[in-house]
Amino acid sequence: MEPAAPPPSPPAPPAAAPGSAGLVCAQGRNLRAVLCQRCGSRVLLPGAATFARRELLLPAMRKKAAAAAAAGGGGDVLREHWLVRDMFSFENVGFTRDVGNVKFLVCADCEAGPIGWHCLDDKDSFYVALERVAHE
Repeated sequence: MEPAAPPPSPPAPPAAAPGSAGLVCAQGRNLRAVLCQRCGSRVLLPGAATFARRELLLPAMRKKAAAAAAAGGGGDVLREHWLVRDMFSFENVGFTRDVGNVKFLVCADCEAGPIGWHCLDDKDSFYVALERVAHE
């Protein structure tokens, strides 16, 4: 008689995404305030946005005027975002001029950005990239 094989180990739970670990509550909302990486200005209060995964191409971080001019150039494909459904939920955000049917989000104080993306076809979806902001 052969010894019984050990039972298979249970699959490991999915790892938290690197950018979102410790930032998302059980309801999927932001646990901490969202800040500008450059000047520390508050962009969103805790609980004002929902975590979302979506591939979006954002131009490289530049000041607002340069970002709009360079939008046709290279950038970063970002996948983890805070989704804001009402533009009045923001504490401090600015928008670039239209680039096609998109406006990019920037810090209203120092104009660093783009920190996010808004398609003019969808009036209720504003995406703030986790990699482009800080949290407190």
